[in-house]
Amino acid sequence: MADPSVSHQNSTVQLLALTEVQMARFVRTQHWPAYRAEQIFRWLYQRRLRTIMDMTDLPMQDRSALSESASIGRSARATVLRSQDGTRKILLTLEDGMTVEAVLIPDDTRLTLCVSTQVGCMLDCRFCLTGQMGLKRNLKLHEVIDQVLTAQDLLTSDERITNLVFMGMGEPLANVETLKAAVAGFTNKPWGLGWSRRRITVSTAGLASRLSEVAAMGVNLAISLNATTEEQRRDLMPAASEIASLKSLLGACRRYPLAPHQRLTFEYVLLAGVNDLPADAHRLVRLLKSLRCKVNLIPFNEFPGSRFRRPPDEDVRRFQSELRKAGLDAYVRKSRGRDVYGACGQLGDLSGTRSPVTLTAIETR
Repeated sequence: MADPSVSHQNSTVQLLALTEVQMARFVRTQHWPAYRAEQIFRWLYQRRLRTIMDMTDLPMQDRSALSESASIGRSARATVLRSQDGTRKILLTLEDGMTVEAVLIPDDTRLTLCVSTQVGCMLDCRFCLTGQMGLKRNLKLHEVIDQVLTAQDLLTSDERITNLVFMGMGEPLANVETLKAAVAGFTNKPWGLGWSRRRITVSTAGLASRLSEVAAMGVNLAISLNATTEEQRRDLMPAASEIASLKSLLGACRRYPLAPHQRLTFEYVLLAGVNDLPADAHRLVRLLKSLRCKVNLIPFNEFPGSRFRRPPDEDVRRFQSELRKAGLDAYVRKSRGRDVYGACGQLGDLSGTRSPVTLTAIETR
């Protein structure tokens, strides 16, 4: 099997693609002291270095040798689209020419970064532009990490990322080993970013058999539900429904080991006249009965070529009210970045839609 840390274009090791164990092994092969691994990682994660020769606490001969056999693994090009509401969509050009998207979302005192795990998606959820792309490939570890580091490069001096959500392009649990390695780097305190696991959320469209992997990571879990009957789920989320029925998914949720401070989040995209009716709200209440959870309602974010429409605000409020009357904590998620196609369900390649949209880069690196 090919080593995912090796660039196939130039056969050099991508340092950001190495896990802690792999970096230790790499350092041993160079006959360097073991502490060199942590030194290199600190330069990569904490100082966001792009040039190996700038690792000034490594001897010059070691830097030279490292430059010959390895590269950092950062994207050479990033384009930023700025929304009128302050949202920033970051388009990263990968080594093979493909593009992946991440989104910086400001909201009061929080600044959330939405990260992708695949180019395209293995699932075909009908209300999601990414799902219409199909799966191009899984992202490699350095390509996931680079989204975060590049976002940090774009921050002003008074900004900091407060929350990280794996809710961008792709199904995170379909690339679970890379996901786990990325979370390990983001939460490592000595050499990584030192973030709290409580500030990280992983969203899944329903890979029920892998929910335990999220529990082991100690991060928050969000389940993209969007349907209240098996028939509705098959229509809206065909591939996810094939992997796990609504019944089996909710059974896995009931078995999920929640820490005392945790609760599950269920995401529910509201589609006008499809799943936003009072009967849907009543069924949703019954489905989530006895689960320690909250519900994020997401009015559909439209994109060209979709058959779905966004519900009127009064229908959204009515649906929320039905859930709250039944004792569920239900919140309406603000749609941010819609004008640059950076909102939930809008990430992906617009070139193949029936009504193509041209987006203009406002800021580039």
